[in-house]
Amino acid sequence: MTLHDDARTEVEPARTTTRSRRVLPAAIASQSIEFYDFLIYGTAASLVFGKLFFPAVSPVAGVLAAFATFAVGFAGRPVGAVVFGHIGDRYGRKPALVGALMLMAVATLLIGLLPTYASVGLLAPVLLAVLRVFQGISMGGQWAGVTLIALEHAPARRRGLHAALPQLGVSIGMISGTLVFLLISTSTSADQFASWGWRIPFLLTFLMFPVAYYLHRFIEDTPAFKQAENAIASDGARPRSSVIEVLRRPRQMLLAIATYLVASVFFYVIVTGSLDYGVRELEIPRGTMLTAIMLSMLAFAAATVGFAWLSDLVGRKPVYAGGAALAGVWAFVTFPLVETRSFGLILLGLSIAQVSIGAMYGTATSMFAEMFPPSMRYSGASLGNQLANILGGGLAPFTMVALLAATGTTVSVAIYVALTAVICLVALAFIRFPDSDAA
Repeated sequence: MTLHDDARTEVEPARTTTRSRRVLPAAIASQSIEFYDFLIYGTAASLVFGKLFFPAVSPVAGVLAAFATFAVGFAGRPVGAVVFGHIGDRYGRKPALVGALMLMAVATLLIGLLPTYASVGLLAPVLLAVLRVFQGISMGGQWAGVTLIALEHAPARRRGLHAALPQLGVSIGMISGTLVFLLISTSTSADQFASWGWRIPFLLTFLMFPVAYYLHRFIEDTPAFKQAENAIASDGARPRSSVIEVLRRPRQMLLAIATYLVASVFFYVIVTGSLDYGVRELEIPRGTMLTAIMLSMLAFAAATVGFAWLSDLVGRKPVYAGGAALAGVWAFVTFPLVETRSFGLILLGLSIAQVSIGAMYGTATSMFAEMFPPSMRYSGASLGNQLANILGGGLAPFTMVALLAATGTTVSVAIYVALTAVICLVALAFIRFPDSDAA
């Protein structure tokens, strides 16, 4: 039985078209702003945070310290998965998503207002790390909320596509964040950028508040959540916590972690690690690297949607395996292309890397949700995804800098990516989907 055959067992939601017209634009906007906020932190960590918040150390140590605060945010992700997973499975997908968005908006705005080390000393990096943790908590709850709002409102035969469409927001947010940084960095002097220019992308996050209000006011909760609530009411037995239920049966969660590791590692190596490597080590102009990364996100967006659509036809696992295999091989090609310092070859290397990531990312949105029944879906999908992001994405830029410093060659980074691809392919072979209630 294929994965998409399993999907047909869940009840088809009524008024799908009307709901999707409201749900999908709101979900895409939510994901866009969330990843815009996340991208601008990683970009600022690459470009200015080392100098502004860790000026007492060497340039390499400053970048490592800045990337350490980037990684600290991932430590908040499982907390967000637990807190918002419980809310999402107990009280609804919508309130969990709105709460996660509001937390991200407030934390990001405050980062844009932070004093630097020159003003308040050690308090500055401490406050930066704390706000970064709150960003991570938000991300831990937001991903599953956006995915489930879209997936559980969708027709059964199109759930892979509908769950992936909000992930266009990842590309929109990344491109928007990169474009804002590019415009500001090229229109200000180095001193102006370090003084106040870097703050502007963070302050633009106020745009998240109208999106959160729209979700709260105009979007209904999902049919699958309502069905799960009705079933619990009929049985008269509600588990104390969906998180505890997931942890009592950890097999699916562990497989999700192992499967997603390569997508998370390669994504942050490309988006954040390659920016630092290109600008600091290769002395490629900052604008060149930012533009190449921004344009490569178009390939990511196309692959995310295209391969999600394909997964509705042939199943999730074959599509995901193809993306993982491409990532493991292409990692050995990406960095030599970047090292040519040719814009066209840099863009080629990053774009094909983004295709491999998009094939996994677009498919993972529905695949992880389908690994868990509706009553624990928010918690299970969140925990699997976010724990993988800690082990993968949170440490990837830091690990890349450390490997380059230790070995002096990007081959070590490519081996790092390839090993996570092998782990993914092994884990995929053991993934099973519920015979009923699969989305």
